Amino acid sequence: MSPRLNPSSESLITRAWSDYALLDSGHSRKLERYGPFTVVRPEPQCMWAPRDPAAFDLADAVFDPTDEDEAGRWRFRDKPVETFPLAWRDVRFTGRFTPFRHLAFFPEQAANWEWLDARVRTLERPRILNLFGYTGVASLACAAAGAEVTHVDASKKSVAWARENAEMSGLADRPIRWIVDDARKYVAREVRRGSKYHGIILDPPKYGRGPTGEVWRLFEDLPGLLADCAALLGDDASFLLVNGYAARISGLSLAHLTAEATATRGGVIDWGELALSEDGPDARAIGLSFYARWSA
Repeated sequence: MSPRLNPSSESLITRAWSDYALLDSGHSRKLERYGPFTVVRPEPQCMWAPRDPAAFDLADAVFDPTDEDEAGRWRFRDKPVETFPLAWRDVRFTGRFTPFRHLAFFPEQAANWEWLDARVRTLERPRILNLFGYTGVASLACAAAGAEVTHVDASKKSVAWARENAEMSGLADRPIRWIVDDARKYVAREVRRGSKYHGIILDPPKYGRGPTGEVWRLFEDLPGLLADCAALLGDDASFLLVNGYAARISGLSLAHLTAEATATRGGVIDWGELALSEDGPDARAIGLSFYARWSA
């Protein structure tokens, strides 16, 4: 039986929590708070005017892009900062001023972390696979909720950061496997081994390279990887979550691709976009990525 595709999209909106807030936006920039720091980053979607332009000039850090690949440099109002501690619920992690405008995690993903936390807590000793796991916040959210997690990323540095975050969170003793590997190669081996998971998370980049030079291209490689991931779902599987950041993709296209991969499983597929929202009665929201989620 084919899964039921929700007929309309849903925007999953992340609002402020203790260590993050979208304070203001406009004129192609957003003003955010990360822990104790206020930060200005480029955001072309914010075509409207900011509500408090002066606040942008008082930010602790401003990202100045140098090319179209999101690379650039940070400009600090006072002494430069490299890292600082952050938290989301039971997960502790390190914020980093990286040379690619983000701060070593993506705050709009908090909507997915919340969904994963609730989903995992309904399962008994679930096995979760997190592909393109980056610095591990999603992996740690699942581990804190009681899951056995396999975390896979092609970057040795990112996996090292994820392990540090596990130590900070007091979760180093949880059953988490840290794997530095190309996601496609790892999943193909797991299919051959007959491994099964209760839930799988995919958060791939538009373009990337594996640890031995493998090239990842989202539009060419995602269909095959998603099909292999569906083969890893056990008969008692709970979910398959895929996220995409490419400008030419949509939640609906991810939903149809997920429906194809899970064609014999039944269940339901919801889809839409992830957004960050300002606070207040006239709050504006910024859509930043697209998702599709199959659930049993």
